[in-house]
Amino acid sequence: MKISAKGRYGLAAMTYLARNYAAGAPVTIISISDKLGISKIYLEQVFSLLKRAQLVNSIKGSQGGYQLAREPRTISAYDILASIELSLMEKAAPASEKMPALDRALGVKVFDPLDASIKETLSNVRLDDILTAIEAQKEADSLMYFI
Repeated sequence: MKISAKGRYGLAAMTYLARNYAAGAPVTIISISDKLGISKIYLEQVFSLLKRAQLVNSIKGSQGGYQLAREPRTISAYDILASIELSLMEKAAPASEKMPALDRALGVKVFDPLDASIKETLSNVRLDDILTAIEAQKEADSLMYFI
């Protein structure tokens, strides 16, 4: 499965917001852009989709920016990707209009289970799980090995 750059950037930006959630202060697109090395213009497009999905709130003004609309433990990777990767959530097109039985069989045996599996897997990954994984990676990277 291939996730677009927009989807990957959305996950990264939302993880960054989750990391700063406890501070309670809005985070600017410019600071996210600088920290993650993602184009500001591209992030604006991503945040437009995230805001439409009510995953982030925007605060206007000089002290404004974006905040998570909910706690990190309540936002899943599925929530984020479903708001950005619209084609990921589309049903498969018919393989053969002349053979409806084949299309139904493919749906039942291949596409429906695949869609359900993707949704279940992504729904079970929360932003706080990603933050925990980041900390685990930092600890693993900081281990020193002596021979």
